[in-house]
Amino acid sequence: MLMFLGSILLLIVGYFTYGLVVEKIFGIDRSRPTPAVEFADGVDYVTMPTWKTYLIQLLDIAGIGPIFGPIMGALYGPAALLWIVIGSIFAGGVHDFFSGMMSVRNGGENLPTIVGRTLGRHMRSVMLVFALLLLVLVGVVFVLSPAKMLENLTHVHVGYYVAVIFIYYFIATIVPIDKIIGRFYPFLGGLLLFMTFGIFFGMLFGGHQILANLDFAQTHPKELPMWPLLFITLSCGAVSGFHSTQSPLMSRCIKNEKYGRFVFYGAMISEGIIALIWATVGLSLYEPGALQGLIDQGTAALVVNETAINLLGTIGGFLAILGVIVLPITSGDTAFRSARLIISEAAHLSQKAIRNRLLIAVPLFIVGFIISQVKFGVIWRYFGWSNQTLATLVLWSSAFYLVKNGKFHWIATVPATFLTSITVTFICYAQIGLRLPYFTSVVIGVIFAILTFIGFLIYAFRHPKLAELHL
Repeated sequence: MLMFLGSILLLIVGYFTYGLVVEKIFGIDRSRPTPAVEFADGVDYVTMPTWKTYLIQLLDIAGIGPIFGPIMGALYGPAALLWIVIGSIFAGGVHDFFSGMMSVRNGGENLPTIVGRTLGRHMRSVMLVFALLLLVLVGVVFVLSPAKMLENLTHVHVGYYVAVIFIYYFIATIVPIDKIIGRFYPFLGGLLLFMTFGIFFGMLFGGHQILANLDFAQTHPKELPMWPLLFITLSCGAVSGFHSTQSPLMSRCIKNEKYGRFVFYGAMISEGIIALIWATVGLSLYEPGALQGLIDQGTAALVVNETAINLLGTIGGFLAILGVIVLPITSGDTAFRSARLIISEAAHLSQKAIRNRLLIAVPLFIVGFIISQVKFGVIWRYFGWSNQTLATLVLWSSAFYLVKNGKFHWIATVPATFLTSITVTFICYAQIGLRLPYFTSVVIGVIFAILTFIGFLIYAFRHPKLAELHL
C-alpha cells in the first residue's frame, strides 16, 4: 500500500519540481505568440482553452498503452512501478515537453521536420518513415482493441465495431480540430477520470491486499528477461515515442508558452498515474500465472473487464469499461490525423481545403484497413519496438537542441542513451528481430549506446551551426 501511494506522490512531486527544472532549462517566452495565434486557420491552428488542450493531450497520448502495457508489465513484478515513476519523470516528461515545445517554437511543425532541423535531412527521412509507421500501427491497434472490448461487452461481432470505428476515425481526421475533438473530448475526459478514480478507490476500500508481495526478484511466468522486455512492453505510462507525434496537435492550439509544462509534461505525469493504478491491479489482484492465463486468452482487455466489474459492480464496471474503451478511440483518431498532417507537411500540401485533406486521408485509411487484417499480437510487437525507437530518436534530437543552444543537455542525453541500449538489445534478441543469444544482445546494446553517446558529444560540439531551431 505504501509503495503504491508513495509512487503516486512521487509523480505529483516530480511535476512540480523536475518539471519546473525542465521548463527553465528550455526557457519559455510568455511574450512570444504561439502558432495558434500566429497561423490561425480554423482547421488545425485553433486557439483553445488550456483545460481543453490538457485533456485533449492526455486523451491523445493515453490510448490503451497505460492500461494494457502496465498490466503486461506487472508480470515482471514490482519493478514495473519503479520504471513508471522514474520513466515518467526523467524520460517521458522530458520527451513530451520538448516534442511539444520545439513544435511551438517552430510554427507547429511536425516531428520529422523538427528532427530534420537538428539532425539533418537524412535523419528527417528516417523519422518520417518511423513516425508514419508508428501512427498507422497505433491507428490500427486502437481500432482492434476497443472493437474487441465492445464485443466482449455487448456480444456483437467485432467486425461491426471495426467498421464503425474506422468511419469515425475518418471523419475526425478531416474535419476542423475544434468540431469533434475540441468539442467532445472534455466530456470523454470526465469518463476517463471516473474510470481511473473508480479503479483507484475500488482497490483502496475494497478490502484487497495492495502490493502484498514486493519480491523484486520475481520472474516472468514464461521466464522472459526483464531487460529489455519490461521497458518495451511498458512504454506508455513511462516514455512513449507515440506521444511526440501527438504533441504538435496541441502545439497548434495552446494560447501561451507558459502552459506548455501543464499541457505536455503534466499530461505525461497524469498518464503515469493511470499506468501505476493498472500495474498495481495486475500485481495485487492476480497471481502471475493467473494474470498470464487471462492475457493468453486474448489480450489484457479480459483483465480490464474482470477487474472493473469485480471492483465496481455491474453498473460501475460497465462505465469503467467504457472509460477504457474511450482511451484507444481518442488516440486512434488523432493518430490518423497526425499522419495526415505529417504527410501534408512533407508534400507541402495545404490542408485548408477539404479536397487536399481527402487526397491524403483516403489512401491512408486504405493502408490502415489492410494492416488491420494482421493478427493483433503481431501488430503489438512491432508497435512496441517502433514506439521506443521513435522516443529514443526524439530524445537525441532534444539533446542536440539543448547542447547547440548552450543549455544543460543531460536531461535529454541520459534517457536517450538508456533507451538506445534498450531498443538495440531488443531488436537483436526479439523474435521479430535478429534472434541473437540473450547475453550477446545485451552486450551489443550496451556497446552501441556507449558509442552513440560518445559520437553525440563529438559530433555536436564539432558542429556548432548544425541546429536551426528558432529560439
